[in-house]
Amino acid sequence: MTTLSARLTFYIPHSASLKDKRQACRSLVDKTRRFNASIAEVGTQDSHTTLTLGVAVVSGESAHARNMLEEIIRYMEEHADADLVDVEEPV
Repeated sequence: MTTLSARLTFYIPHSASLKDKRQACRSLVDKTRRFNASIAEVGTQDSHTTLTLGVAVVSGESAHARNMLEEIIRYMEEHADADLVDVEEPV
C-alpha cells in the first residue's frame, strides 16, 4: 500500500473576505470529489487571499498513486478559480 500527499497553495486575487475564500475552497473541493482523494484546508486559515490545501491518495501500487496525485494537481490547477502558486510534496 502506498500513500502520497501534497500541499497546494493557491492565490485568490478576487477574494475580499474569508467567506469568499471558503466559497472558492468549497467549489474546488467539490469539483475534485470524482478522484476519491482526501482533500482538506491545512493552513493559512486567517488569510482571505491564500488557500492551502492538503491532498492525499492511497493505492496498492506506487506508480498508480503517483499518477493519481499528479492528475489531481493538474485538474485543480486548470479548474480552480485561483492561481496555483506552490506545490510541496514530501520526500
